[in-house]
Amino acid sequence: MTKTNYPTLGKIERFSNALDSLIDADELIVQLADGFKWTEGPAWDARRGRLLFSDIPNNRIHSWNDTAGLGVLLDPAGNPHGEDDLHAAPGTNGLFYESASDSILICNQDARSVDRYALESGEREAIAIRFQGKKYNSPNDVIRSADGSIWFTDPPYGLKDGDGSAGRELDVKCVYRLSADGKLDQLIADMTFPNGLALSPDEKHLYVSQSDPEAPVLRRFTIKDDGSVSGGEVWLDTKSELNEDNPGLPDGMALDTDGNVWATGPGGVWVTAPDGEALGRIHTGKATANCAFGDDGSTLYMTATDKLLRVKTRAKGIFFA
Repeated sequence: MTKTNYPTLGKIERFSNALDSLIDADELIVQLADGFKWTEGPAWDARRGRLLFSDIPNNRIHSWNDTAGLGVLLDPAGNPHGEDDLHAAPGTNGLFYESASDSILICNQDARSVDRYALESGEREAIAIRFQGKKYNSPNDVIRSADGSIWFTDPPYGLKDGDGSAGRELDVKCVYRLSADGKLDQLIADMTFPNGLALSPDEKHLYVSQSDPEAPVLRRFTIKDDGSVSGGEVWLDTKSELNEDNPGLPDGMALDTDGNVWATGPGGVWVTAPDGEALGRIHTGKATANCAFGDDGSTLYMTATDKLLRVKTRAKGIFFA
């Protein structure tokens, strides 16, 4: 058990003895900071050794590490890119650190776009802002594959009136892929509320969560050589655990080097093996929106409603292999 001077909460729940190789069942869930409105989008800035995360309603991107504590990277975090949108709520959602360019990809609610922000220069550009001339709903989570493709989800959560917003220009809520050569494809259009997404370590599979209380599931798709996807079977169904003691829906996720999926869902973060077996849960007792590995790869950071949490793991995140 890790000793800490920070407050702790929750517990580790073991569904299978296989969990023991990934996390100590007595490990403490540590509260690093609180007082936010809704935390999201954690990403580890490897060059500076810090976590970056969004506080959406407060329209900030924060930083955190043990040396400097809590800081502010961007305030305001959202950027309208010169075109105010009356339907868009301010703020940013999912983030992804691009090591090659030393930038972060930002799901920017203000412009309903995906942006790239250079951490050294502060230069920012919208790299995805329309699909066939129509505004996205509100890009929510974003990742990058080894070939330079950028994948993002587009539910309507960043619109002031959500699903019923008069500002919606697209009838569907999709998963998109922007290839390195600029080709934009609408990959998945049969999900009610696509949200978090992640790639398997070999990048042969794409995991997408669905934040729908009627169907709170995680789906897995097979990625073809041309970047399109097939399959989409339900990988994890959390409907039976959805109750007032287990707040939250499937949302963001992270993978470890062995392909285990650490996915937010009812009650906290679910740990699921590559064969789809749920091994356990990091029960935060809070609606937990997202998670990311950081430090040396064996710390899982979690954005949980108004808090930033972390827990030490025996597993190591895929970007730390």
